[in-house]
This record gives sequence, C-alpha cells and structure tokens, in this order.
Amino acid sequence: MSENPAKPVRIGLLGRGTVGGAFVELLAQRADAVEAASGRRPELAGTLTRREGDFAELLERSDLIVELIGGTEPAREYVLAALRDGKPVVTANKQLLAQHGEELFAAAREAGVQLRFEAAVAGVIPIVRVIQESFGVTDVSKVFGIVNGTTNFILSEMAATGAAYEEVLGRAQELGYAEADPTDDVTGADAAAKMAILARLAFHTSVTLSEVAYEGIEAIQPDDLAYAKEFGLSLKLLGVAERRNGGISIRVFPCFLYGGHPLAPIGGSFNAVMVEAPSITEVTMSGPGAGGVQTASAVLGDVVSVLAGEAPLPETRTELPLVHDISSSFYLHLEVADRPGVLARIATVLGDSDVSVKSVNQRGAGDDARLVMIVHECLESRFEAAVEALARLDDLRSAPRSIRVIEEEFI
Repeated sequence: MSENPAKPVRIGLLGRGTVGGAFVELLAQRADAVEAASGRRPELAGTLTRREGDFAELLERSDLIVELIGGTEPAREYVLAALRDGKPVVTANKQLLAQHGEELFAAAREAGVQLRFEAAVAGVIPIVRVIQESFGVTDVSKVFGIVNGTTNFILSEMAATGAAYEEVLGRAQELGYAEADPTDDVTGADAAAKMAILARLAFHTSVTLSEVAYEGIEAIQPDDLAYAKEFGLSLKLLGVAERRNGGISIRVFPCFLYGGHPLAPIGGSFNAVMVEAPSITEVTMSGPGAGGVQTASAVLGDVVSVLAGEAPLPETRTELPLVHDISSSFYLHLEVADRPGVLARIATVLGDSDVSVKSVNQRGAGDDARLVMIVHECLESRFEAAVEALARLDDLRSAPRSIRVIEEEFI
C-alpha cells in the first residue's frame, strides 16, 4: 500500500462470528505491534453483518477489507467489489477460493492489489506463504497432510478410547472442535477445498473444488482402528495433491500410516502439511488447526503482510490433466464364514485382479470369524474390481471394508 505511512489503515470487517469477534479483540491487543512492524496503525473502520452495516458505505471508508462471513455469496460479490475498487482483501474463506479463485485472482491482478488467504488453509501453519513465496520457483512434486482438525480429533479419540464414531463426534461438538452441522468436515469437503487451493499454488495450474475427489470418515469402525494397531498403523484423513504420470492427482481420503511416517504422531485437533520436491526432499509443518483465535491470528498476519508490501498472486502457468487411477496399498477387512477353503477362494479372487497380500490376520471363529489383511500397492481400479468380486462370494457375511495405506516411512 502506497499511502502516507503515518496515516492509520482503516480495516473494514465483513462478518463478526467466532473468527470475526476474535479478530476484533486481537486487532485491539496487537495494534502497537502491527504499527511497529509495518509503520501503519490499524483501526477498525466498521463491521458488516447480516443485521447491521452497509457494504458500500463500509467499502468507501476502508483502506483494506477482511472477509470472514464465509460461504460463496455474498462473499464473492463483496470481495470482487473491493478488489475492483483498488482495496486489498484478506480472507479466510476456503470455499470461496476453491470455487471462484480464478476469477478473484484475475480481479486482484487487474487492479494491482493484494489478495491474501493464509487463514483459509491449515490454521496457523503458514503453508500458503511457504508454497507461494519460499517455494515459488521450486518444482514441487507433492503437497499432502492433515488439513482438518475436527476429523483428526475424532480419529485420534476413536483410536485412544475404542469409542464409536457417533459418540466421539458428540464429544467433539461439546468441546467446540466440531460444528453443530459437521457435514463439511466429516465428509472431507472442507479438506477438499483446502487441497484445491494448495494444488493451485504448488503446481501453478487452475484447480477447482469440483476436480477434487474426496471421501470422509463416517464409515470408520472402532475395530478397524483396533486391528490396524496390530499392523503398527494409525488412521488419518489425508489431503494429497501430487504429480502423477504427466498430470496431477488431488484427493482426500482416510488413510493408514506406519509409525515412521512424520504425520503418524500428529494427534488431536492439530494439522500438519508436508511439501516434497527434488531440490528440498521434504518439509513438514504442524500446528493447531482452525479455531477462532488461531484463524484470527493468521488473518492478522495477512493484514501485516499487506501493509508490508506486495506479494505474488497465484498464476496459471500450465494446464495439467487430472490423473484418476493411481497405485495404492490397502487395508482390507472381511467378515467371513468359518469353513474350509475360504482363505483360498479369497486369495484366488485377489490374484485374478493382480492384487497380492502383504500380511493377513485371522480373528475369531464361527459367526465372528474375520480376515484382516494389508495388500501390496496396486492400481486402485484393480483393487476395486477385486473388492466387487469378493462382495459376490457366499463366504462373506457382510460387505468388505477397505482403507488406503501409505507404506512410505521417513526413517
């Protein structure tokens, strides 16, 4: 921003919910520090909520807009209007960026103003700034991690207590880790929006939320977690964006990790993100996931960055095709009839799809008999075909359950 450094910077705030309220308090507490860091003292020009304020009036008397209302409309309308009016914008709105990022970045570029969004991904972890600025010319091969604190808390509690998903979800809501309507979190939609943003930054290609395949954690059973411990595995909801076969794959899915993986010990509501590239090997960052104070802190950091100077905007340098069928290892849980030849018939079905077994455990007997196995890495399409064939066997008492496994360890 090029105004007189002695002049206060007037901040127009859109939304005053949990994060917005925390931002107002933090702004007042840290005003001296912001002034010392940037030479400009921040002042709240006003707030727009559903019940009070007029956007046009607030925009006119603001030097910078902070958007914390969430959703895509009217957030998109307001952010575009601010950018086109030459006002920099700071937002924590992951859905807005994942669905309309191309339009917003183009508007910011045309107006020559900044659009900052560190708070939209991974809480207080500065992953956006690291990828966009520190690794801006690095040939990033993979960005992945735990980017939703709610699901990480739920899975951590299920593993620690043996409680069912519904019970732990209720506990997460009581503690404030999950919203009253947790749908976006537990279905993987929230993580998918964040991965769309990270993939755009890492690979300099246009990515929208609709191009991210995602699965949630609603079907995870306590016995899956219990059996996995016997294989030395822990369960996480991962977001993965990586280069594959001349294109990119962007997905969110529950996944087991071996103990030597850097993400395996990340528990509770914490987030962690890894960046891999030939020139840097791998970098891992972790910290608290989204919360009122944490998100507000990231927003205020973006405000300081705006005041400090210009920053690169995401740009599309190439169009990369999406790759859907990739290789993975899997955990497979089968409830079977306890009779001779069952294991041989299951092995035949797996072999017919070129799926080989790495390890297998048999538990129970009679009506409680089950097979739990880890299969070697194979094309997901082959594994899916094998699971469909297994489901048709008379030997199975219920539908097969499977969860991806990442075999890579950093030891």
